[in-house]
Amino acid sequence: MMPPEEESPDGSGEGDRDSDLVLLRALKCGSARKQGCDPFAQTQRSKLQHRRARINQQINKEMRMRAGAENLFRATSNHKVKETVALELSYVNSNLQLLKEELEELNSSVDVYQNDSESISVPMIPLGLKETKELDLLIPLKDLISEHYGEEGILFEKEIKEFMELRQAMRTPSRNEAGLELLMEYYNQLYFLDSRFFPPTKSLGVFFHWLVQLSPSQLGHPRCLMYELGCQLFSSSSASGETFVVQKSDLPAYKPGGYQELLPLAGAFNYLKENFSNAPSLDMSAASLNMLVRLMVAQVQECVFEKMTLLRAQHDFLARLQLAQEAARVEDVYSLVHQTMTQAHVKDYVPFSWTTMVHVKSEHFKALSHYFAAIALCDCPAASDDELPEQEKAFIQFHVTMPEGPSLPILLQDPEERRKLGKAHLKKAIMKHEEAMRIHGLCKILRKMDILQEVLSFAHKRSLSKYSEIDHEEDFFETGDAPDIHPKTHQKPEIKSPNFSQVKVTDLFHRLGPLSVFSAKNKWYPARRVHLMRGENGFGFTLRGDSPVLIAGVIPGGCAAEAGLKEGDYIISVNGKDCKWSKHAEVVQLLKSTGEEGVEISVITLQGSEGSKTADKKAAAMSSGSGMLKSNKENSRKSLMNSKSASTLLVWSKKSKRSKKSTYSVPFTAVGDNEAMY
Repeated sequence: MMPPEEESPDGSGEGDRDSDLVLLRALKCGSARKQGCDPFAQTQRSKLQHRRARINQQINKEMRMRAGAENLFRATSNHKVKETVALELSYVNSNLQLLKEELEELNSSVDVYQNDSESISVPMIPLGLKETKELDLLIPLKDLISEHYGEEGILFEKEIKEFMELRQAMRTPSRNEAGLELLMEYYNQLYFLDSRFFPPTKSLGVFFHWLVQLSPSQLGHPRCLMYELGCQLFSSSSASGETFVVQKSDLPAYKPGGYQELLPLAGAFNYLKENFSNAPSLDMSAASLNMLVRLMVAQVQECVFEKMTLLRAQHDFLARLQLAQEAARVEDVYSLVHQTMTQAHVKDYVPFSWTTMVHVKSEHFKALSHYFAAIALCDCPAASDDELPEQEKAFIQFHVTMPEGPSLPILLQDPEERRKLGKAHLKKAIMKHEEAMRIHGLCKILRKMDILQEVLSFAHKRSLSKYSEIDHEEDFFETGDAPDIHPKTHQKPEIKSPNFSQVKVTDLFHRLGPLSVFSAKNKWYPARRVHLMRGENGFGFTLRGDSPVLIAGVIPGGCAAEAGLKEGDYIISVNGKDCKWSKHAEVVQLLKSTGEEGVEISVITLQGSEGSKTADKKAAAMSSGSGMLKSNKENSRKSLMNSKSASTLLVWSKKSKRSKKSTYSVPFTAVGDNEAMY
């Protein structure tokens, strides 16, 4: 993940943050936030999410009661107490089972995502939001600001509360673009929070409580911020998929090309799988994420098929063959999803209704592939001599194995031979429709889905009607077994990685200073106040860089050297004016404007050898007097950023991977264009 762009506090993003803060405070006062957060919405989908949250809370309560009862059962030796506790445990376990069944039914609910349109389609599988508990960061962050940054923690209460309000708002996002932007805004803010307040060698003592998706009896609560990052990306992905399902069901408003919005969702789950390791919860494991990636890709492929059914010509032979192959492709990817869901590490986690739904879709689309093959053969006119070469070429690649019978030219030009093969395809389509309906009937939850029952019944009756239409009483031949159709798609979905830069954010804690220096991984000595009087040769030091300005060199015996300034110090204030974000020219102007009374500056020095390295590197990077040196530094910086985004920021254990870096020594006499002696 590339870090969000760090901006000066005087940047143009200040007004946007203030407006968001006003909206968040309005939410706290009782009025819903309009920009992406609507906790009081009474839509069917929001009610569903609220019911999920309520059931999750009840399950957690029952789990705590069961744990206490089990401890008491093991600890007591009183026979009557054991009997009473055993009875209570039986009651609690019954409640837990009922609550889990109710939650599974909610997780499989698709009716609320359907509209009243006459058009029907196979329902998609939406992911609900990943639930999290409230988090109080006020005291931990205030303590760390006082301890690490040397600032009064109470002065940053506004920023801390704004972040906490943002986290609270992202728990109830609206199901639209504004809600997705809200989730991504919080995700990007977590980058700044990690850089500011989570040192690599010290724990902040904050637990991030997230319920395991689809398995609320488990609760992940590690102290690592990377878990919060991963869960937030998971939640953003789930909301994105839920939003897509809402848009797709809103026919005819749904645009056939809208499935492109689902590709970043698959990319987000794939990004989690590849970059987050050793997940502390089952839903974030590699096996579960791999299942979700394949599920999203399959649903995208299903949308491609639906797009073709809307756009293709109704009576074109080649178009019907393409529809059959697209349906076979959908069946192929759903079969892969079903295999993944039935693996040992996944089958106990995925709801049975999901596994059944995927299996039903696999059989349903296989039936559709044979149905459209039959329609192409029976409803489209026989090939003319001019059309024959093109149709032969398409038909050779249509079946997995060539059908038995006459040669291909005869098959394509003889209506009777076309009818025979079409009848075989319809026979297989009816068998697969019936198999899909049989599997559908095995799941109590799916039997309650009227929309799914309607889709399966309609497709089955359509195939039966077509079979009756082409079946002749004088047919004495035995209908053969139609070969399977070769799966092929004309628009293969490509998984896209999430675009983190799509939502611009500004560090809420920018007043602490630029992250290049003022971060959790850096340590510095307490700020020193130095009073300087201008001598014959000025103040006796060289400045370089911006935000903050660096003392690149000190003249031996000069005013700066006598006052205790050292090469590598950072100027953080001049005459009481904060200069952490000041540009080079601004600090120079402040120094030049001093009178005979001199100037008072505050400086900090980074601790240890890392401090001198950072100072030298910053000086080397900002030096324009040595082109080769600057080029090397820029390349090193890009490499470090890529390494950080791919490893350090994206592991649950948050291991520090520091590479050995070269130290560049800039001679004091090498004064570049961006530095000057004072």
